[in-house]
Amino acid sequence: MTQGAVQTPGKRSRAVSAKKQAILSAALETFSQYGIHGTRLEQVAELSGVSKTNLLYYFPSKEALYVAVLQQILDIWLAPLKAFREEFTPLVAIKEYIRLKMEVSRDYPQASRLFCMEMLQGAPLLQADLSGDLKQLIDEKSAIIAGWVESGKLAAVDPHHLIFMIWASTQHYADFASQVEAVTGKTLQDEAFFQSAVDNVQRMIIEGIRLR
Repeated sequence: MTQGAVQTPGKRSRAVSAKKQAILSAALETFSQYGIHGTRLEQVAELSGVSKTNLLYYFPSKEALYVAVLQQILDIWLAPLKAFREEFTPLVAIKEYIRLKMEVSRDYPQASRLFCMEMLQGAPLLQADLSGDLKQLIDEKSAIIAGWVESGKLAAVDPHHLIFMIWASTQHYADFASQVEAVTGKTLQDEAFFQSAVDNVQRMIIEGIRLR
């Protein structure tokens, strides 16, 4: 083997990472279309360009692959909330959170829909993540909102209900994208429509929590 043909550990690591990501991307596409029960590993392997044997080397079962996809979605879904900081002024922080959540709906619609499907089924494979890391993060960010309310910087709103309202209004554009397009003739890929959606959701929520 020539020196140029030697694969360094760094290159091998990148190749493995790229292959796993290809599998996860293909799995997201198939799971979001057919659900866990309607998806076959052969479909995922073919779409990702690997053999089924190779797929099973990285993910030993369909359930393990499904959970890995859901955990990746959860990371994407929670990234905007993790960026929520106490040092920002309340209205600026909440407006930015809404914008980031709308970007997730625009950029990862399949992920949002698959996550919604899992929630509708009672989240049987994601309960540990929801009651663990998710709850801890929500508790932390809710405490920031409660502090703003107590210090007179926000109207008296329940932090959990505020977060739920933001989730519902922003994720609607991904989870019910077909309905949105049927009614408006537009999607979030239309820059003007995206900005209008962000502006309107921000305005309606901000006006509800602004001090009078």
